[in-house]
Amino acid sequence: MRRGLRSLLLARPGWNICAEAKSGREAVAKAEQLKPDVAILDVCMPGLNGVEATRQIRKVSRNSEVLILSVHHSNYLIRSTLEAGARGFLVKSDSDRSLVTAVESLANRKPFFTSYATELLLNYHAPEPSRAAAQSASPADSTLTSRECEIVQLLAEGKSSKEVATTLNISTKTAETHRANIMRKLDFHSVGQLVRYAIRTQMIEP
Repeated sequence: MRRGLRSLLLARPGWNICAEAKSGREAVAKAEQLKPDVAILDVCMPGLNGVEATRQIRKVSRNSEVLILSVHHSNYLIRSTLEAGARGFLVKSDSDRSLVTAVESLANRKPFFTSYATELLLNYHAPEPSRAAAQSASPADSTLTSRECEIVQLLAEGKSSKEVATTLNISTKTAETHRANIMRKLDFHSVGQLVRYAIRTQMIEP
């Protein structure tokens, strides 16, 4: 996928690719170092998904625009990316014909959204009942903090509380406390439920 995107982008005169990353955390680190005009993120990246990576990139490189790529789209996912600070959303099946246009728009400080996302945004700002329909994500989706979302992804990827602590540079006790709070908030009783939640919200791929 990265090779294909690279070839599409380098075909545009005057554009340069300053870096590539294999994970969400690596993408954040490189964005902080290199301050790209546009960061292109897959919504499902190991270690840190595209939504949380967007949130962190917007903090460490405030002038970088973010374009999210996803295999699927949903009300919850699109709203999450917008709330995180992304101003572009593109379905991967459209990337061969729309990627350059999307990056060009973001480079010019203009948003770019797939047609479904645009329709959602219009409905989101419309009067009831259209707005209510656009906000039909699960009530639990809005209860997790950014740090808890990071931990959900790491746990769903099979990491232990100790490994989560090491990855996030926190104590094992703190990681275990976060885990207990997450399970309580979502009313989950097994890791299997947590994994299914992470897949449903596209934190990880099935």
